[in-house]
Amino acid sequence: MAEHEAGRATHSHASAPEAWLKTELARHPQRPYPMDFIEAIFTDFSEIHGDRAFGDDAAMTCGMASFHGEPVLVVGNLKGRTLKERLARKFGSPDPEGYRKALRAMKIAEKFGRPVFTFLDLAGANPGIGAEERGQGEAIARNLMEMSRLRVPTIATITGEGGSGGALALAVADRVLMLENAIYSVISPEGCASIMWKDATKKQQAAAALKYTAGDVKLLGCVDDVLPEPSGGTQNDPAAAMAIVDEKLRYHLGTLHALSIEELLEQRYVKFRNIAQFYTTA
Repeated sequence: MAEHEAGRATHSHASAPEAWLKTELARHPQRPYPMDFIEAIFTDFSEIHGDRAFGDDAAMTCGMASFHGEPVLVVGNLKGRTLKERLARKFGSPDPEGYRKALRAMKIAEKFGRPVFTFLDLAGANPGIGAEERGQGEAIARNLMEMSRLRVPTIATITGEGGSGGALALAVADRVLMLENAIYSVISPEGCASIMWKDATKKQQAAAALKYTAGDVKLLGCVDDVLPEPSGGTQNDPAAAMAIVDEKLRYHLGTLHALSIEELLEQRYVKFRNIAQFYTTA
């Protein structure tokens, strides 16, 4: 991640139709959500509630669990399947209480030397007035800072949409993994089209311009590994998708365990200092 090769590509490999197809797959209503991955891959999940400041956010879950016999912490946003669940969970967009809850849990994990796994599928943090009044920006910024120096191995997995600072607040990790048909972007294509062309119908054009498909994001160095999906997307064979994610998580955790804490922190620092840098030759 630290090295930057001359001639690193500066254009998107995904055409507008291809980028939009992946966007639709990332948003597929039957696509497994973060909690589906957590329940399939981890055992003995014991949820932690509340941020010790305001309340408990229904759009964020975190808890201690076991990963192949090792005690770990898992964190993920919750979206809900039914309309009632989605409204309660704000369609998967956490409030500041959710990010503070996640950080509180991560600090507990750090205290006991437990690796941290995060799972993301959200269009962004909740932009509501109440969330802003209670410090949404500060909560996200604090998570960025604290995750950058957690003294335990951290692995983030983008399972669907990874949107804006709401996703990044859970993704400052030693290893950032991304499913093949997931997207990772600073803004939604609809929002981008509305700003750039004053026309939300140009969302396909925006999707290609944002370079947010797994291949493009990997090329920019923003993720460390792209995980293959079953043909047609994870919703077509969830069990196979879970097995792939499980195998990759085991592999990457093993590589992180081989490093000292000092090496871990140094590599994490270098990675995020150099992320997404590139240059072209004349």
